[in-house]
Amino acid sequence: MAGFSEIIGHQKIIEHLKGAIEFEKVSHAYIFEGEDGIGKKMLAKAFAMTLQCMEGGNEPCMRCHSCKQAMTDNNPDIIMVGHDKPNIIGVDDIRTGLNSDVDIKPYSNRYKIYIIDDAEKMNVAAQNAMLKTIEEPPAYVIIMLLTTNSDIFLPTILSRCIKLSLKPLSFTMVFDYLVKNLGIKPDVAEFCASFSQGRLGKAIEIASSQEYVELRETALWLLKNVDDMETDKLMDTFKRLATFKAQIHDFMDFMMMWYKDVLLYKATANVNALTFKDALSYIREQAVRHSYEGLENILNAFTKAKDRLKANVNFDLVVELLVMTIKEN
Repeated sequence: MAGFSEIIGHQKIIEHLKGAIEFEKVSHAYIFEGEDGIGKKMLAKAFAMTLQCMEGGNEPCMRCHSCKQAMTDNNPDIIMVGHDKPNIIGVDDIRTGLNSDVDIKPYSNRYKIYIIDDAEKMNVAAQNAMLKTIEEPPAYVIIMLLTTNSDIFLPTILSRCIKLSLKPLSFTMVFDYLVKNLGIKPDVAEFCASFSQGRLGKAIEIASSQEYVELRETALWLLKNVDDMETDKLMDTFKRLATFKAQIHDFMDFMMMWYKDVLLYKATANVNALTFKDALSYIREQAVRHSYEGLENILNAFTKAKDRLKANVNFDLVVELLVMTIKEN
């Protein structure tokens, strides 16, 4: 865990959380909303560590017993509520990880803090199971819901939570952090900052992962050859991407960035604004081949494909619809 001072950006939210601590206006329930990799968990953990700090300031001291436990994720009163199934947080997860535990007083801290990551995965039964705890929590309980989409929550949950929406960081903030703090080469940092779209955690993940290097190379090979491939072969290639299922949304984001580059170059011929500058000849060629309407149709198809995958629509069907749109345009 890290303190507020180590978090890049999100200053308004940090000021709000510090103010809540200073003026003893801490709520019993918070929603941290934002895209994956934008910093929800880091903010929630920094808030939790500060609340439990034995020195009682608006920054964790990093020296007391509570802070040292939190820094190694071993503070017994800061609880990450887990779930058995990867895509669903069910009623049993909430009953076991939250409801059956809240009546047990904190072991050694002022609060007992529960952090539920990927909270948008809670089904209706799980949300209903959590309602009583959120409506009538013990005085020492604080619940933090981390989510990419708070619209999924029941109105009764939303009405009892303080909602904090995290905004993307600027390209410069992400780029500078990668270069200055992590020593990433500028050309690599430029791509990672562009792809992350203001999500520092995602940028760090891309910059430091060999798996993402392979993902990018596979996507680039496909994109450079997509117009010349037969439909059947293209579908087979896409379906083999099942091996990348954990990162399939990132794979599609790579491809969307490519088609955005094609559209941008077609409209402006501005090379400096491109993300894939090293593939300019392919970008230029596809800008000539595709119409504005066709490129917009392809980009819309990728957005629909991502939404369908999130809704657990059959992978092969999603791919077939996407490939048909690419070939038609």
